[in-house]
Amino acid sequence: MRLNQILLLILFFLIIGCQKEGNSPEFIKKETGRYLFNSDEVIEVFFEENELYINWKSASIHPLKLNDTTFFVKEMNEKIQFLIHPEDQNIYMVLLPKNKSESLEYRVKKMIIGEKIPSEYLKSNEFDKALIAFLLLKKTDSLDPVINEGYLNKTGYQELRDKNYKYAIDIFKINVALYPKSSNVYDSLGDAFKKRGDTTQAILNYKKSLELDSSNSRIKRKVKKLEKTDKD
Repeated sequence: MRLNQILLLILFFLIIGCQKEGNSPEFIKKETGRYLFNSDEVIEVFFEENELYINWKSASIHPLKLNDTTFFVKEMNEKIQFLIHPEDQNIYMVLLPKNKSESLEYRVKKMIIGEKIPSEYLKSNEFDKALIAFLLLKKTDSLDPVINEGYLNKTGYQELRDKNYKYAIDIFKINVALYPKSSNVYDSLGDAFKKRGDTTQAILNYKKSLELDSSNSRIKRKVKKLEKTDKD
């Protein structure tokens, strides 16, 4: 057998050996939880039969264990490591640099039990908390794609097409709160109320849209048609 084949076999058995080593109860208890990957996306860490798994982007992933705190996530092409930051004592999942020339690490903080991301507040019908969370995002980083007017508008119309009327209305309301000087956000909210059959609210929002853009003939036609229907 050639030397390189022997080395490959040794490496294989080393990897297998690492995989078979279970994680300690202390490690499992400490690292299990949800980690804030970005402002509106969560990575969930959990264990099955002492093996570490992560839920990310609706996929269940089984990272390869390299040592007691370090794992390789093939699907992300990333090495991750768990540590407690000495300054704030919070637990972090750290995405390690891919090579020695890189010095930056991307740290993903473990969330407090019960903590939710903005979209989760919306989905659980906690509109006031969702509004606070989205407004805080805008204050912290006005360029965050999660609060982009076009992104929220597109998401709202997708929910509208799926006939999730209340959820669509809540998304458009968030957009109105974030961009109160935009004619388009009121137009979209009006469309959502119209789809739900609330003519009064639809007209009110269309008129608000016209206050901000009086030249929009398309919205004028919407208002005229709805007001005529109401009279009939």
